Amino acid sequence: MASLIRHITLDCHDAYALGQFWAEVLNGTLDKDDKPGDPMALLTTEGGTLLFIQGPDSKSVKNRVHLDIQPQDRSRDEEVERLLALGATLVGDHRKPDGTGWATLADPEGNEFCVERSAAERN
Repeated sequence: MASLIRHITLDCHDAYALGQFWAEVLNGTLDKDDKPGDPMALLTTEGGTLLFIQGPDSKSVKNRVHLDIQPQDRSRDEEVERLLALGATLVGDHRKPDGTGWATLADPEGNEFCVERSAAERN
């Protein structure tokens, strides 16, 4: 059998705070033992598990790997607005007048991710 991805790991300054942000984004839950100030936080979501690990380095260049998320119960544009209200920032707007395209956002620590169209918008 081949290997499986157990976690997607993100280095960050504040594991718990960034874990809370992503819990809101992905409707996930942090591990019951995670607390503010902990050096690690584990987020379980329907789509997989993210592990946030506190480290001293700041993000300095574009991510080589990033998450693409697809809203399940709202449009892409509604999701972008929700995420901006949670603390994300708009990095690049690749949405086109015909409704195609995506938006590139950054989480509170600057990690880029993309918001694609919902499945309903693709039909």
